[in-house]
Amino acid sequence: MGSKVFSKTVVAQHASAGNLWVIIDARVFDLSSFASLHPGGLAVLLDPEIAGQDATESFYALHRAEVLDRYARFQIGTVEDEQPQIKIPGAGSLSATPYAEPTWLSQGFHSPYYKEHHRRFQTAFRKFVDEVIFLDAQIHEREGGQPSQKVFDEMARLNITAMRVGPGKHLNGRVLMGGIISFDPFHELILNQELARIHARGYSDGLAGGTIIGLPPVINFAPAALRDRIVEDTLSGKKPICLAVTEAFAGSDVQGLRCRATRTADGWIVNGAKKWITNAMWAHYFTVACKGDNGEIVILVVERGAGVETKPIKTSYSSSAAGTAYVTFDNVRVPLGNQLGAGQPGLNIILANFNHERWVLIANTIAGQRIIFEECFKWAMQRKVFGKPLSSQPVIRQKLAAMISRFESCQSWIESVTFQMCHMSPKQQAQKLAGQVAFLKMHATRASQATAADAVQIFGGRGLTQTGMGRFIEHYHRTLLIVLVEEGTWVFAKP
Repeated sequence: MGSKVFSKTVVAQHASAGNLWVIIDARVFDLSSFASLHPGGLAVLLDPEIAGQDATESFYALHRAEVLDRYARFQIGTVEDEQPQIKIPGAGSLSATPYAEPTWLSQGFHSPYYKEHHRRFQTAFRKFVDEVIFLDAQIHEREGGQPSQKVFDEMARLNITAMRVGPGKHLNGRVLMGGIISFDPFHELILNQELARIHARGYSDGLAGGTIIGLPPVINFAPAALRDRIVEDTLSGKKPICLAVTEAFAGSDVQGLRCRATRTADGWIVNGAKKWITNAMWAHYFTVACKGDNGEIVILVVERGAGVETKPIKTSYSSSAAGTAYVTFDNVRVPLGNQLGAGQPGLNIILANFNHERWVLIANTIAGQRIIFEECFKWAMQRKVFGKPLSSQPVIRQKLAAMISRFESCQSWIESVTFQMCHMSPKQQAQKLAGQVAFLKMHATRASQATAADAVQIFGGRGLTQTGMGRFIEHYHRTLLIVLVEEGTWVFAKP
């Protein structure tokens, strides 16, 4: 990066194809060697209002601020008597955009829910997301494939994967990120909302999404020896687990399962298929719901081996980063000790964690709306139309205001539910919060659809483009329907 200082008069003397300088936000760039490679073509850079001129407004009408960092090697200096006005927040920092952060993180606001240890955790975890997860998420969301093992390893080292499963006995004796003494539902709410910032819905599910839903039945209903082995294997990030319930013939209708488990003298033989199973492509363990000999639902832990096959399913929300798969079980032998909750109704075992699974999805959905609003707000402020900022248009301001009203109402509702989770037993939560969580899921996911539609209109054609300024809007709009389908489309989930 150059340290020289130039006057605008000097910069203006470099305005030809082989000798091309431009000014962007008080910084001088020599684009002579880059001009012919410019993705938008050489003619754009040779425009009289750009070549040798201050092209800040033109640049930000087309590009995100971080693009400048990508081409920092072309900077040769700065403009005399001027200072950059656009500052990219550092890793872990809070946004300065109004309503881009929940009120409890906004200066001058107070909350009865969050304490200082929650704030410390939020700061540390956001920094982790920015520095460790974000770039890997963007790569794999675009190119597909399992998240990098180094990310799993770092999450295991800090026990983040364990925290994603929620509060519980699996956290006993673990040193949690930032030295948290006790991990409560508000820590988990922070964790799930911060993960929405990676703008990569498929990757987010691929990042141990199967563990969040597949491990709790093991923790709560498996024999001790099986439980301890699987918990350590999965939380180490080495042997993932997934929940295999859904079938082509039985989606939310768990009673309609056709995958069968036949009892033998020493265990079970499983035959059948599962569909749309998150993380199944790289799972080592499968928490499988089957129909037993008497028609009852049996929950078994199946390990990948002979007779277990997985085939990738490409979905609109993830090419392959979520590891979504079609799973077949062909005469798979399962030891007797791998049954979960022997003697208990299998349906209750599946539904025991259902409200929590929905709550996790809701938390991420609400945060996703907030970060999309932030993208729209920034774009409306920098985009010029008819000689004025886009934000000067009343219809745009109305759309932004509607976004705020939607995600702020959802945030207040989920914080109220989370407070109840802190003070209710699992049994009480199942009895009293099932309706609250189900209705909030309906409200939040419908709100996300409205936000996505408004965002595309604000960005116009860029909101449908997978690169450039609107790529996060396009991704959000294309992938949001998964939140309507995940964890069931029916209203009540009460075991």
